Amino acid sequence: MIIAISITLFFIVLRFTVTLFNFISNPKLTRVNRHYTDFVSILIPARNEAGNILSLLQSINRQDYRDFEVIVYDDESSDKTYAVCTKFADTHKGFRVIKGNELPDGWTGKNYACHQLAKQARGDYFLFLDADETIANGLINSAVHRMKIYKLGLLSLFANQVMPTMGEKTTVPLLHYMLLNLLPLRLVYLSKNAGIAVACGQFMLFDAAIYRENWWHQLVSDKVVEDAAIMKLVKSASCNGEVLLANGMINCRMYKSYREAITGFSKNALAVFNYSIFSVLIYIIMLAGGPMLVLMTLNFNLIFFMLGLIILTRIMISLSAGQSAIYNVITHPIQMINLVMIAFISIQKNLTNTNVWKGRRV
Repeated sequence: MIIAISITLFFIVLRFTVTLFNFISNPKLTRVNRHYTDFVSILIPARNEAGNILSLLQSINRQDYRDFEVIVYDDESSDKTYAVCTKFADTHKGFRVIKGNELPDGWTGKNYACHQLAKQARGDYFLFLDADETIANGLINSAVHRMKIYKLGLLSLFANQVMPTMGEKTTVPLLHYMLLNLLPLRLVYLSKNAGIAVACGQFMLFDAAIYRENWWHQLVSDKVVEDAAIMKLVKSASCNGEVLLANGMINCRMYKSYREAITGFSKNALAVFNYSIFSVLIYIIMLAGGPMLVLMTLNFNLIFFMLGLIILTRIMISLSAGQSAIYNVITHPIQMINLVMIAFISIQKNLTNTNVWKGRRV
């Protein structure tokens, strides 16, 4: 009992320390006023995104950065994605749409779409965006500046999340919560160890010359969590990679309901742990079960110490992510229950080979 409690408290202190480092180091994309003219290919894979993608295209068109092309890949959508994008492209210079091919064996849909987009792109930089985002003025200039100053092969950003429903507010914050209290983000750039790698597919900006030498998406053709896998490959190739928070320059609504959020996160949860069920279970036991064990001691000092660190951790992560600290603190127990559900659903889908997203088995 004493050993289990000691391990739990050590785990909480360790996560608090990582969170504190991230909060102090402030790993956010810095806005710059300097204007660049490098040609950027903005590449958007889209499958059944008719309700989202127009907002993204409009936000790109409003950008103060004008040296770009936009290519949308319609990945066999069953809705009006192709029609929506084509109508927009017909009246806006620099925008075009590709009708996707049948998905070959050995590929995930997104990776194949990104590979096809890259083959069509002409830019000095390749910027892959998800269709459920909007971007703000200053994003492209600031990102290109970062690529040049730090000589990056890949820059990835974690977007600010839009969460209008209660279900989203008790699930989506888990993304930044797990990210910012497990990994010091600055180490992705500072460390040459390819094992220290994370990325977000919502924003992946590549040096096009390096991309064309490697065709990163082809190298991870069958990976569900392709973003982190690509970052590992980039670093393994002795190229610089960096991951930052978007600092309000990208907004994304990942999911539109509680059910969709649970399904979406469970699609990737086990893959994040390299499909190790044991690792997932240990993490869940330490994250959710450990604090319950401390509460059962009825030791006020231990409980106060533990709750203080958890609350401070949630506050720092919320402020870094542009989220409500009060709301995340209040709903923390509910979010932990949802995290346990996501983990077990992910394990169940993996064991029964029933992991499906947007009509495709993954």
